[in-house]
Amino acid sequence: MQVVVRDNNVDQALRALKKKLQREGVFREMKLRNYYEKPSEKKARQKAEAVRRARKLARKRAQREGLVTTRGRR
Repeated sequence: MQVVVRDNNVDQALRALKKKLQREGVFREMKLRNYYEKPSEKKARQKAEAVRRARKLARKRAQREGLVTTRGRR
């Protein structure tokens, strides 16, 4: 991974690097690898994440088609 430093602006380059790492999921991976996760727990977590992604995708699709109105959180 590479980040360009322009005009000696290291702070901006660091922000860009953090954003790239966040997008790649490096921080999440580090957090997960901090402790041992049993295979059954890993499987359950991955299944829950897949369900969450599917629900989010379905919700966005329904909003696009006008079936569901967007509501702000209370």
